[in-house]
Amino acid sequence: MTLVIRKATLDDVAAITAIYGNSVLHETASWELTPPDASEMGRRMQALVEQSYPYFVATVDGQVAGYSYASSYRPRPGYRFTVEDSVYIGNAYQRRGIARQLVTAVIDACTAQGFRQMLAVIGDSENLASIALHRSQGFTQVGLLTHIGFKQGRWLDGVLMQRALGAGDTTLPE
Repeated sequence: MTLVIRKATLDDVAAITAIYGNSVLHETASWELTPPDASEMGRRMQALVEQSYPYFVATVDGQVAGYSYASSYRPRPGYRFTVEDSVYIGNAYQRRGIARQLVTAVIDACTAQGFRQMLAVIGDSENLASIALHRSQGFTQVGLLTHIGFKQGRWLDGVLMQRALGAGDTTLPE
């Protein structure tokens, strides 16, 4: 297995769309109910890249296996040093350590860009794999919002996890 983590390009959008679409339809990581098409996924990617947020894909033997990116936690200027991470892995590639490498790439890129805090907003308290992944990357659970989403016939919790980047809050940002 040859694993490569690299910056995503528009050529990756079809594979990203398929991975995300499966998650929307069959999982609770995203609370969208209808998978967006490739045009919309490309627009979303382009918007993040144009704002200088990192966006990566993992390929295994040349095939896109998963992707990760960071985005603004909230749009107001007071949040400008805080980002939120997202990571999605294709079903055939789960539980191989790919998500860990993708999250590490996003953490490193955001730290290099001067962000100070990263949040993971995990859509479902039963998503133990994502919670464990983020915990292994230095995140701690800082909140639990109970029964705030409804998907697949059940109420879902939102799990908030956080980790410092670089100096975190120990110094003022430049």
